Amino acid sequence: MTFQEEFTYETRPVRVVFRPGAAVTATPGEAARLGLRRLLVVCGSRGERVARAVADALGDTCAGLHAEARMHVPVEDADRAVAAVRAAGADGCVAVGGGSAIGLGKAIALRTGLPLIAVPSTYSGSEMTPVWGLTEHGTKRTGRDPAVQPRSVVYDPRLTLSLPVPLTVTSGINALAHAVEALYAPDVSPLVTVMAEEGARAMTEALPRLADDPENLDARSRALYGAWLCGACLGATTMGLHHKLCHVLGGTYGLPHAETHTVVLPHALAHNAPAAPQALTVMRRALGADDVPRALWDLAGRLGAPRSLAELGFAEADVTPAAARAAAEPYANPREVTAEGVRGLLLAAYEGGPPSTA
Repeated sequence: MTFQEEFTYETRPVRVVFRPGAAVTATPGEAARLGLRRLLVVCGSRGERVARAVADALGDTCAGLHAEARMHVPVEDADRAVAAVRAAGADGCVAVGGGSAIGLGKAIALRTGLPLIAVPSTYSGSEMTPVWGLTEHGTKRTGRDPAVQPRSVVYDPRLTLSLPVPLTVTSGINALAHAVEALYAPDVSPLVTVMAEEGARAMTEALPRLADDPENLDARSRALYGAWLCGACLGATTMGLHHKLCHVLGGTYGLPHAETHTVVLPHALAHNAPAAPQALTVMRRALGADDVPRALWDLAGRLGAPRSLAELGFAEADVTPAAARAAAEPYANPREVTAEGVRGLLLAAYEGGPPSTA
């Protein structure tokens, strides 16, 4: 592979603490380092127990707990969270949980400019990006703003021990999607390529171990490390067809986030494969497989993850309008995006058979 002689890479001003137990032992220190004295803790209903432990560790610096995060961050949820921040007189926010909780924390940061600390409990990778998303009237809007980039990220592998195996698998494959799409982004760089390969290798090695032994802390740590790297790749590059399509399926059709990424990824990569040979070369090394889309599809099936949009409740009648919506706005992608091309991709993902690069 020839060296990429021209590229731009912008570092992100984020501090990372990675160790078992860090959610409780490190978060108060990170808040103090940032000079924060009144923090609102946000989470989803499923992560409230862990969030309360973080809130208790913050002691008098915790100004309250807001447990209303939901998938795809509905704009009305963001409105309520901002009102809660202002009512509490908070000078910062701690988001504890997966992509939904961190997404809500980012919405608060976007609206208020307050600093955000992220304590992720899944492999979503959102904590490593300046990307925000809000859903309104069935449409998910995304954007980039340095204000939403968490100032500090506390990685605690123990938080992921209770992550159910099905969500472990789909959350991990969601992370792989960040690495895959970064490799063929127009702003990919040598550093992103290294992070994507290492992140994908770490995640694909960890997931089978976790399916067999969900409480293996070493495998949990390796998966979280992989998610960190994959998320950093997403934060440094421009999203393409895979992510845009998943945003349509989630925001407009209400499909679950990680599961949708898991189903779409092999087919999106197969669709883009003819125009992304270098990305495939890197992923072949990371996965130790010649046919990368098929290897990703096989991995999902072997670990019991869904492999069709039909399984997620998507209707065949929605394939054509969803494709038209995804193709309506131009965005960077190595292969030209057409409604007919996206329709073929979506139909293959709906049916759930092996991906084809033809």
